[in-house]
Amino acid sequence: MYQFKKKAIITGILLACAQTASAGTDVFFNPLTQSAAVAQIPNHVNELNSPWQVPTGVSYENLTSLHEIEADPSQSTVRVPSLSAGASMTDMSAFDPSGRYIFLPHETQYGAGLTRYDRETDKAVNLFRGDMGGQTGNWTNDFGALDPATWTPANTLLVGEEWSGQGRLFEVTNPMADVENGETVIVNELHSIPNVSHEGLRFNHDGSALYFVDEDRSGSVYKFVPSVHGDYSKGQSFVLRVENYTGSPVAQAGAYPDNNPSERSGSATWVAMTDINGVKLTTADPFDNETRGGRAVADELNGTPFRRPEDVEVGYLKNGHEVLYFTATEELAAYSVEELGHGKAMVRLFADESTLKNLGQASTTGQINSPDNLAQDALGNIYMVEDAPNGDNVGGDIWFLRDTNNDGIAESVDHFMSLQVKGAENTGMIFNPANPTQFIINVQHPESTADQDNGMGDATWLIDINNVVAPLCAADSADKREHAHNDHDGKNRTVKTCNNSDATNFIKKLTKASQ
Repeated sequence: MYQFKKKAIITGILLACAQTASAGTDVFFNPLTQSAAVAQIPNHVNELNSPWQVPTGVSYENLTSLHEIEADPSQSTVRVPSLSAGASMTDMSAFDPSGRYIFLPHETQYGAGLTRYDRETDKAVNLFRGDMGGQTGNWTNDFGALDPATWTPANTLLVGEEWSGQGRLFEVTNPMADVENGETVIVNELHSIPNVSHEGLRFNHDGSALYFVDEDRSGSVYKFVPSVHGDYSKGQSFVLRVENYTGSPVAQAGAYPDNNPSERSGSATWVAMTDINGVKLTTADPFDNETRGGRAVADELNGTPFRRPEDVEVGYLKNGHEVLYFTATEELAAYSVEELGHGKAMVRLFADESTLKNLGQASTTGQINSPDNLAQDALGNIYMVEDAPNGDNVGGDIWFLRDTNNDGIAESVDHFMSLQVKGAENTGMIFNPANPTQFIINVQHPESTADQDNGMGDATWLIDINNVVAPLCAADSADKREHAHNDHDGKNRTVKTCNNSDATNFIKKLTKASQ
């Protein structure tokens, strides 16, 4: 059971909710040379045993699946009546700090909810679900398309509505509730956070700001600064405005290759949408549930539109500045936003299809398609996850965005993994906070989900890179080679294309960085 509240004051202990290391690692694996071929039938042996092509030495195991949960009366998850093909729709995951529990939001049109999976007992339990009222337009006790999830500095959990529902953000104040013994789960609507199509959610390193995006074809990038640490009921909201952009704030950014990232790059300002108490500063209401009001306010303030910004991560650059990374799915790109202080920022094109691939290693025929999720390891390296297959016969990919000089511009996108499950997409990649060599990925909406009696359906997998085989240098077994590379900003940089000793010691460095 759960209790849906409109407002609550939350207190708690501030915990680190983002990675603290800066990126800059050389490629630590032998990159793939092509995207995976997709098995053409549901429940193929690939789906059941080996959903991805992976670099040598990378291992994986299935943690749970819709079929496993539903076959056990002691477990529960979300399967929306009459919507079986999209029943589970497990999306962007969150770990608790111990790494034992995984929280899985459900991206169903109506009746969405949240499942908590216990790795120790191998059991899943549904924490809450909507009442399906959204089918008739009544969202009072219903939830739509819960997509993003993130653990907070207050030891609570945030989940948000994306394409369905009203663009609301919710806080689960007691995500560890003992629901099996009748404890009530409390779900609060956060009226302090502007309503948008929520996708990415991440706090900065000290928990003083929450970044989020509006997953729209003219979506903007936002920041919320709570008035009190750990209390998200009051605070100030901002939208990002890039000075080079002179177009309409409601314009749709062009799809690759017609878009021009340079007009959405450069010096930027965080423009206030509300005052420090959360009172609107605009004609439009950012908290309007009926219109996803945050979007209208962003347009009123000339917030820069990107084409479907989806996920975010927060790291550090070499100069010590905090940096926000986000994907722009239909621009086939990822951006970095360097925080400069005093409301100023610098936006850079982090990586896109024009970025070199597998630099210094065997080339790949894989193409960047629909970049969606981002993940970050304990060293601060960023991984970019495609949300859909590249075609009917070719699977969606995961890329390692190699930024060895750690300036917010990747020198290479290295082909890391490729999905080979019919009708599915990768989602919810996140590293285990208690074991830095492990991460999870959800296989969302495979065609097998529609087979309620026998299909494996949506599944959560654990991947381990502990035994990854480091790449050899491509020429003369040299330990270090350098390459002159012209980056997106037109500057020539000398970057390492192979450092075998760095790659060999990657796991040691990863483990040390997490301690």
